[in-house]
Amino acid sequence: MHTFVNLPLSWVVRDPAWLDRFAADGLAPELGIDTFAVQELTLDWHRDTARRLVDAGLACAVHLPFFDLHPGSLNNAILAASRDTLRRAAELAALYAPRHMVGHAAFDNSQHGGAFAAWLERACGTWAAVLEVCAAPVHIENTHERDPEPVVALVDALAGRFGVRAGICFDAGHWHSFAGGAQRRDLRRWLDAFAPRLAHLHLHDNDGSDDQHLGLGTGSIPLDDLFGGLMARGLHPTATLEPHDEASFAVSRAWLAARKHYADVLTSVNEPSGEPAGTSAV
Repeated sequence: MHTFVNLPLSWVVRDPAWLDRFAADGLAPELGIDTFAVQELTLDWHRDTARRLVDAGLACAVHLPFFDLHPGSLNNAILAASRDTLRRAAELAALYAPRHMVGHAAFDNSQHGGAFAAWLERACGTWAAVLEVCAAPVHIENTHERDPEPVVALVDALAGRFGVRAGICFDAGHWHSFAGGAQRRDLRRWLDAFAPRLAHLHLHDNDGSDDQHLGLGTGSIPLDDLFGGLMARGLHPTATLEPHDEASFAVSRAWLAARKHYADVLTSVNEPSGEPAGTSAV
């Protein structure tokens, strides 16, 4: 299979058999190192889980925490807390030797738009610290941003220092719902803006009203336009399927299987681009 599949570590704690299911099906997980995984899980638990993945022969990626975090906050105390959490998450991520990490830009025009330069400088400092801790690339994901430019500016600034280790993760579901893509129909604009740095996709579906994480083809995201746009621009990103239940995963997997010309656009998880991931001691 060409894609990663999301797997929050909090799910693995509740049901350790999740890793067995992924191993049995040869699925590469994008591990969610969420707040619970940072605050509550021991170092030994993370080491044991990383060892299980290695023993199963599974490549993995990591999604860094994002709840209540503001990597470019203009408030010094909030910025410090966000940096501490993300740095700790990056230290844990390094144990898993991920192919990549994903993090949220968390730009809010209503809060940061009037001080964009300050936000950008602070966000760059946060993500530079993450990249210094774990050798894997970081792909910055659009979430509630209404426009692509803040994400592009952040990744461009990071790429000036870290090269291809800084990339963009385009979440089509976030664009369609949070950015109003369902109404604005500006997918081409986002692809044009992201194309030079686009390294990864998060794939799920919704009807435009909310971030529903439906199976591919069961919402109204213009998936044909998305994949057509990737092909027209010669882009071959890696991708993560982000279902929130097993039924949605089955739907998404079947949707891609029926469209091999789309699946072939995606870079195999066994063919990573950029610099290899590494590990560091914690």
